[in-house]
Amino acid sequence: MPARRRVDPAAGEQALAAWEAGEELGRGVLATAVRYTVEELATRAPGRSVEVRIPPYAAAQVIEGPRHTRGTPTNVVETDPQTWLSLVTGRTTWAEAVASGAVRASGQRADLTAYLPLR
Repeated sequence: MPARRRVDPAAGEQALAAWEAGEELGRGVLATAVRYTVEELATRAPGRSVEVRIPPYAAAQVIEGPRHTRGTPTNVVETDPQTWLSLVTGRTTWAEAVASGAVRASGQRADLTAYLPLR
């Protein structure tokens, strides 16, 4: 089943374009950009084996494999909104973000190299 969209794709693209242009984003616009890109990842990599968390704005389960249902997931990716947007736009590579400690990834499946950047 495809991921359910909560953010209008046009609004998401507009928010992401504003971030890429270096505009000063309000909390709502930043939230829209993050939520849109997390939903896009969930659409492109459907599944429930990895939980991607971008607090305080979004979380989603993605990538095919063993389904997580209770407690703390074994495969978790967590980062801040700015790092996330840098990853999805290709400004930062997965390896750079993990090496710098900007991304916390645990579990065998918690490597998003094959899925990022989204653009």
